[in-house]
Amino acid sequence: MNFGIVRYILCQVIRIEGILMLLPCLVSLIYSDGEGLVYLCVAAFLIIAGFTGCKFRPKNQNMSLKEGYAATGLSWIVMSIFGCLPFVITGEIPSFTDALFETVSGFTTTGASILSDVESLSHTAIFWRSFTHWIGGMGVLVFLLAVIPMTGGSNINLMKAESTGPSVGKLVPRIRRSALILYEIYMTLTAIEVIFLLAGGMKLFDSLCIAFGTAGTGGFSITNDSFMSYSTYIRWVVGIFMLLFSINFNAYYYILMKEFRKAFTMEEVRDFLLLVAAAVIIIFFNILNSYERAFDALTDAFFQVSSLVSTSGFASADFDLWPSASKFILCLMMFMGACAGSTGGGIKVSRIVYLVKSSLREFGAIIHPKMIRKITFDGKPIDAEILKSTNAFFVAYNAVFFLSLFMVTLNGFDLATSFTAVLATLNNIGPGLALVGPTCNFSFFASPVKYVLIFDMLAGRLELFPMLVLLHPGLYKK
Repeated sequence: MNFGIVRYILCQVIRIEGILMLLPCLVSLIYSDGEGLVYLCVAAFLIIAGFTGCKFRPKNQNMSLKEGYAATGLSWIVMSIFGCLPFVITGEIPSFTDALFETVSGFTTTGASILSDVESLSHTAIFWRSFTHWIGGMGVLVFLLAVIPMTGGSNINLMKAESTGPSVGKLVPRIRRSALILYEIYMTLTAIEVIFLLAGGMKLFDSLCIAFGTAGTGGFSITNDSFMSYSTYIRWVVGIFMLLFSINFNAYYYILMKEFRKAFTMEEVRDFLLLVAAAVIIIFFNILNSYERAFDALTDAFFQVSSLVSTSGFASADFDLWPSASKFILCLMMFMGACAGSTGGGIKVSRIVYLVKSSLREFGAIIHPKMIRKITFDGKPIDAEILKSTNAFFVAYNAVFFLSLFMVTLNGFDLATSFTAVLATLNNIGPGLALVGPTCNFSFFASPVKYVLIFDMLAGRLELFPMLVLLHPGLYKK
């Protein structure tokens, strides 16, 4: 393995993290909460260490997919470790394990929390906690490719390792330009949401923090009851934007290029919206008798489906109290997740479509053995390598899921708690059911279980393989 290029990427990442950590320092100055000095010291250390390490550029800057996966997995681990230090040093989350859990949950846009009283945190801590969602939403290495010229001609391997979905393509021929376009769309949608939230009477600080969580489909709220105390207008705004950030960003690129036909005929986006609409309708009628007003039932049904299918994890109601049919639908949405090429987590709609079409083809071959039928997606044949990688993903996903579930059950809690805790972390959702429901948190788990869930959050955000590759001894051979 080319250790030099991996080291260089890690140095670039911690330098960027240090620069981004200066924003909480500004928040501390505005609110005079006294926490800014700690963030400034950590940021200064990261910037100096990053700049120093980047001066020693590797002679060999070629990066294969192996190096791309290794650099990605290690970058997210290192970024999380340094990102949790301000919480530990300030004493706002004194336990390193808990601080790491909270930070990993932030960067991976999971939203699972060990905090029972979010409102007791300083403005600086709340801002950094929410901002980690925004940083992790599009990906720190995509940001790296967008702002820093990289040589070697193999930068697509970094994007492949961090981006979501069964296949990754370039919007334009140049990788750096593709990364810039993605971040332009990301920042524009975030800014538009902030404007809508301000129009609903929300304060600027609150609007920014909520927009960070929505854009990254993260789920960290700034109040103890998540969204249960917010107005109907705010719930609809956030619910709509959670869906917008769950859509493949290629659709927005086509709209910018005025290729509206391509944008509105993307098969994955169409299937995603149809499934969301079906889930909302079913849950609406299932919970209708529990509400005095039908519109309130529709609001909560839409918000919770949007929240869980986007893997954001905000809660406008305690859905753990809903009928079993509604909870079953929500669990299906958790497994499915958002579209590929979005900021959402989960298995991804495109993979589900590939699997269904592949199964139907095999079933058809039993009935008509001589029939030759190609699997198509968006009107084009699906490449055999994509189907192969999709099958490999499902095998790895099930292996990680059930091994994690076994390890979590050793903690002695009921199956609903253990099952949905793994489901919520591996799919980067946040809340689950029972003891990890929308009104609860993850603080009661033992430290070893928390580290299992930390691994699941990282593996889920990075689509499994970058984290699994790090466990393979052959990776470290030259």
